Amino acid sequence: IIMGAGIAAVNTVFGKQGYFEKYPWSITICIGLAFWLLFSNYFKSLRNKNKVLQVISNLGILPCILLAVLVAPLVGETMWPSIKWGFSNPSFGELWSHWTFWSVGFPSVKMFVQAIPMVFSAYVILFGEMIQAQALLEDAGKVRPDELVDYNPNRSHLIFGLRNCLMSIIGPDITMCGPLWAAMQVVVCDRYKHGRKAMDSINGGAGSFRFGTLTGYFLMPIVTLVTPILNIALALTMMVQGYVSVRIGILKARTINDLGIAGVMAAVIVARGAAWGLAVGIVLSLLVLLGNKKNLDVNIFVREDKKTEVKEEV
Repeated sequence: IIMGAGIAAVNTVFGKQGYFEKYPWSITICIGLAFWLLFSNYFKSLRNKNKVLQVISNLGILPCILLAVLVAPLVGETMWPSIKWGFSNPSFGELWSHWTFWSVGFPSVKMFVQAIPMVFSAYVILFGEMIQAQALLEDAGKVRPDELVDYNPNRSHLIFGLRNCLMSIIGPDITMCGPLWAAMQVVVCDRYKHGRKAMDSINGGAGSFRFGTLTGYFLMPIVTLVTPILNIALALTMMVQGYVSVRIGILKARTINDLGIAGVMAAVIVARGAAWGLAVGIVLSLLVLLGNKKNLDVNIFVREDKKTEVKEEV
């Protein structure tokens, strides 16, 4: 599921009629910079020696988004932003009159039944997002033993469910996972690893990010600055999502058969959707793993002396 979400994210950028066809130069330059800032070990070695690079690193993908604001108009892929001052005026009235069931009417039972496959698919993707978030937090917690990062999937389910129930009444939204998407989760966790001076608490870091973006929604200079490059910014986050999802998906596989099943599931998810991918995964698991004995498994990662070693097969 995690690998499928990652490959699907990359497919939205480079697939047919994807974002790359409209903004090739901007996406190439900005994604290249983002990957270098987020994942390059060489940049991390430079960052530790330079305060300016430390500040840039702590900003996450913001430098890449600002670069897109300049690059996209220069290469003719977007218009220059038309900066406006003041505060934005969210269309709460239109939201209430055109999107809530108070105005458009309560859905019929038939519509609820027809929506079951989509609900199931949404939950499958949500499940993958939760596993991904948990993996990132566990990895960060190993570096910061000074704080107990308490991630409870059951509690997350309750929070998501209560939020979505509320949103379905006052303003339907497609949000499924938590307040941090993959690109920001990577940035927050990476900065958290730098110690208390960089980020006192993972909760404070996530809260600061969310309150910062919420404030930006109401400031017209920020809204008008990034409006022309929103698709490029989305493509940027999708690529980071793909990178992290595939990496975590592979690391979650315990045996060669696990990885093979995961790869097939990922391909089916991209081609036919999450529900089909899960169904194929269940069938493959039954065929391949039913009656399996652990001593016959070929492990990919073997933990010895608290270190993970890769077992190579010739």
